[in-house]
Amino acid sequence: MRLTLITLFIFLLFSCNQKTEINLFEGESLVFNELATTWDEAMPLGNGMVGNLVWQKNDKLRFSLDRADLWDLRPMENLKFDNWKFQDVYRHWKNDTYREVQNQFDMPYGLLPAPSKIPGGALEFDISQLGKVKSVVLDIEKAVCIVEWESGTKLTTFVHAKNPVGWYKFENLEKPVNVELISPAYNRPNEEGITDQSRTALNKLGYEQGEIIVGENSLQYNQKGWGDFSYQISTQWDESENGLTGCWSVSSDNNSSENKQLASEVVKNEIAAGFKASLKTHELWWGNYWAKSAISVPDSVLQRQYYLEMYKFGSAARADAPPISLQSVWTADHGKLPPWKGDFHHDLNTQLSYWPSYAGNYLQLEEGFINWLWKCRPAFKNYTTNYFGVNGLNVPGVSTLEGEPMGGWIQYAFGQGVGAWLGHHFYLHWKYSMDRNFLETRAYPWVKDVAVFLEEISVIDDSGKRKLKISSSPEIYNNSRKAWFSETTNFDLALIRWNFEKAAELASELGLKDEAAHWNKILAEWPALAVDEETGLEFAPGFPYNESHRHFSHQMAYHPLGLLDFSKGKADQKIIENTITNLEKQGPDYWTGYSYSWMGNLYARAFQGEKAADVLRIFANCFCLKNSFHVNGDQCKEGHSKFTYRPFTLEGNFAFASALQEMLIQSHTGVVKLFPAIPASWDNVSFDNLRTYGAFLVTAEKKEGAVAYMKVKSEKGGVFKILNPFNGKEPKIEGTEFKLDGDIITFEMNPGQELELR
Repeated sequence: MRLTLITLFIFLLFSCNQKTEINLFEGESLVFNELATTWDEAMPLGNGMVGNLVWQKNDKLRFSLDRADLWDLRPMENLKFDNWKFQDVYRHWKNDTYREVQNQFDMPYGLLPAPSKIPGGALEFDISQLGKVKSVVLDIEKAVCIVEWESGTKLTTFVHAKNPVGWYKFENLEKPVNVELISPAYNRPNEEGITDQSRTALNKLGYEQGEIIVGENSLQYNQKGWGDFSYQISTQWDESENGLTGCWSVSSDNNSSENKQLASEVVKNEIAAGFKASLKTHELWWGNYWAKSAISVPDSVLQRQYYLEMYKFGSAARADAPPISLQSVWTADHGKLPPWKGDFHHDLNTQLSYWPSYAGNYLQLEEGFINWLWKCRPAFKNYTTNYFGVNGLNVPGVSTLEGEPMGGWIQYAFGQGVGAWLGHHFYLHWKYSMDRNFLETRAYPWVKDVAVFLEEISVIDDSGKRKLKISSSPEIYNNSRKAWFSETTNFDLALIRWNFEKAAELASELGLKDEAAHWNKILAEWPALAVDEETGLEFAPGFPYNESHRHFSHQMAYHPLGLLDFSKGKADQKIIENTITNLEKQGPDYWTGYSYSWMGNLYARAFQGEKAADVLRIFANCFCLKNSFHVNGDQCKEGHSKFTYRPFTLEGNFAFASALQEMLIQSHTGVVKLFPAIPASWDNVSFDNLRTYGAFLVTAEKKEGAVAYMKVKSEKGGVFKILNPFNGKEPKIEGTEFKLDGDIITFEMNPGQELELR
């Protein structure tokens, strides 16, 4: 009996010091009993460069094929900066002749078909003889789609995680399946009708229809686009007695293309390697991807949506691919241009899309965004000089694949704070990676160039403070003259104040004392944020937030910039609480899906876990289609928004994932907080390897309402600070000395060191 008790004691002691393993993919995959019959409900597969949507069109199984750099890059005819500059916009605004600006800049974006992202084409398989579909499964663990028919036929298809190819394998076929290659309707009438997603048919681009070459068990499509651009789709397959196995690829080519390998060459090489070998390396990549981090929350809706979002992130982001555009590698397959031309919107969309990469521990995929911004830096500087007439760097708020401006609503398409918001991602990459070389060669140079622009574009007002001549707040008052404010908006001012503050911080980190002093001096010349005593942050001085609006641009200082934070005391807390209360009061009539995702982040930063979970649940249930694509409007039609349309964009999906991460861990103040914003009912919740400021990886578990386990790994070494998670009890940390100052635990770590806290 004594031996049994000792054994039990040892077992309990051991089990208390071990974290419960997170079992992923139990119910997170997509499972249906039929194929989708519209492109935007299809099963999405991708690798950041090429993508595929698997669905059924009429009696054909359809693969809608895409590639991230399929772009019509003709310059916008109206953007002639030798004739029109920012000063001219200001003059027309001041003289109340603003209609001329709208005619010049705004209207052509909607009327002209290009520049624009364009679709690739499609493969179709005649499945009419296969009978009824039994199941359609998107296995997100392996990024493989499997379709099974009641007849016993099975299709396995995937887009390789690294190579620009997709595979398809049919098994148990009673008869051969016919394969067709369908070209987009570039020079044919649009037969798809008009939707609320896009009204411009592809034939408006003016292309000659491309050629389809039919070979023995192969198809090839060559399409000439605008200028020197062309692209190719190629597929090749082998037939067996009861099966068919094939491979496809999409390649693009223009004078600036770095990789000119044709799709036909890629397919030939992949076919030689074989389906099994390709699937093996594909699954290895995804296994490594999912090993980066994990979460477990006791809410099946949020848990499932989170993993679907992170699956899409793994399918849409790569370090060596273009950044995530509005639809990434899933361009609309409906005979028209994609919603908002599938471009790069930098007044919210690209920024929100990368929020989950930081705490989620996916910095290597976020690098695609940073690398692209840096590559386009010369184009951005030319735009800054030619349009604004000053030095430094700003970025067009709506841009092409090559970083050139596309026009649109000019307040945001040519907004003055765009470069600073994008600079926030350079700063976050530094803080989460502690990569000293990145700080010296990327983060500080970007933030410094933006600071130069903001210093030169600003003027001194009668009170001796700096201001912008005119300022805007996306997308308040749309594109009207009223959308320009004579005083600097809180949106612009928050970004400006943040940029100068961080320019000084980074300069100090690099030992550049004179530059740091200069940026601090300029920062002191800007006014404080506009705050109403009752409603919190305003649009601009004298303009309270008094109407429902999709874009929470007025409160940027709170989130994501963190200029205002609960940790800074009662004054900030009051402003934050009043701002959130007023958002609730004005209501969600004109919110879109991403508004709910962003609101989840706002609630999490305010430690309001119940409300964060509520709005995220609404997003998942009512603003996403069955394949998890965010479609902006309220699909439940239950009063969550007056927008009930369904244009697909991705930023809402990825901001959702970020909000759930914020509920589980926060580190933006330099002090880590575990489970800071979870509902009271979440007694059992855990995560593995979420990343914090300082390049620390944290694993933690809450059991029966109390933190039971915590582990920290340091990549670069340094001081780790955490709000005591053990209900005020002094922790036990083996392997290092620590200091407990009030509720803050502080200790130093060496590079690569791991420590457990109990």
